[in-house]
Amino acid sequence: MSYILFDTPTDRANLMPFTLTRPVAGIRIGILTIAEKWEKYLKITCDFETEAYLRPKYESEPHSKEAIYINGSVCPNANLCAAIEQLKVGQKLIDRKKPEVMLAYRGKDLPSHENIFFDDDYTKISFVYDIFSYNGEQIQADFRLVTQNRKSQSITDPHTIVYSPENIFIEEGATLKACLLNAEKGVIYIGKNAQVQELSAIQGNFALCEGAVVNIGAKMRGDTTIGPFCKVGGEISNSVFFAYSNKAHDGFLGNSVIGEWCNLGADTNTSNLKNNYGEVKIWNFLQKEFIPTGKQFCGLMMGDFSKAGINTMFNTGTVVGVSANIFGGGFPPKYIPSFAWGGGNDFKTFEFDKAIEVADRMMQRRNQKLNEIEIAILKHIFEQEAMNNYQ
Repeated sequence: MSYILFDTPTDRANLMPFTLTRPVAGIRIGILTIAEKWEKYLKITCDFETEAYLRPKYESEPHSKEAIYINGSVCPNANLCAAIEQLKVGQKLIDRKKPEVMLAYRGKDLPSHENIFFDDDYTKISFVYDIFSYNGEQIQADFRLVTQNRKSQSITDPHTIVYSPENIFIEEGATLKACLLNAEKGVIYIGKNAQVQELSAIQGNFALCEGAVVNIGAKMRGDTTIGPFCKVGGEISNSVFFAYSNKAHDGFLGNSVIGEWCNLGADTNTSNLKNNYGEVKIWNFLQKEFIPTGKQFCGLMMGDFSKAGINTMFNTGTVVGVSANIFGGGFPPKYIPSFAWGGGNDFKTFEFDKAIEVADRMMQRRNQKLNEIEIAILKHIFEQEAMNNYQ
């Protein structure tokens, strides 16, 4: 049996800028991406059904006529997996409380499918702010999933202080030096070959994924994920880094989501709470306007390959597209389109060839290379989403 993780147009638009460069199920929340969660539950590699310009990177061909298609914005649990695996060809699984949400279906002729209703709880990522909002519970769920029937590596450093060691799991090759791990209020996961440097303090729930680094003296507050090969410092609270991104220096980041290959310069700070303690509004790519989040706390949403220079100050609920370069004094706008270049209210379009040079240089520092398929994806985004299309 093959399993396909599909995007819906509404979810994909509401989850931009992160879905500009990946399928919905490629979003990281908790320790794993949504796709990785499904693969661990189903014990099989899943494929994707996504936008045409993303298919060369993410889709395999062809899909089986009897394949099971799963909503890529939905995080798995045991009951949901059991219900999906029981689907017959010609059936679709619907949320009984929200019948507009199709959770899964089997077979291609969708309009004639029989409705099967699902009554249990599950987690669905519908908006960008859901990523940090549900991150704590997903860290806990993934922690149980990836550590089940396994034994943690021992903490051998005599100067590291640990609270509630039963809630801490250390993977092979991880190093910890003279740091503090407090798992009294949530679990802490330290991934393979990750590093926690001297005088760092970490509170659960917290996930440090493979090869990632917490720099000297950092403060990592709860419900935070640092994705694979990221490097972070300063103070971070209830935020998610996808992979290969840097916030290496001092500065505060809270209630935020940072994509892949991003860099926040030294002393970059993000507001996550308005001065009047009011509800935060945020730019929405579907409605092309600022929409209410229903949240008092909401920081920065930054798409892949975007950068911020030193001392950048992001306002509450700022959205940055793909491959933007932000610098200069003052507060940048609360919405910065893809391939924007500048600061304050003075932006121009980041020339595509120069943007590709910058992206490739950053990747080469991690022994990675920007390939032709990825360049084509960025070219499509440049043509559809770049700043000059919003003037």
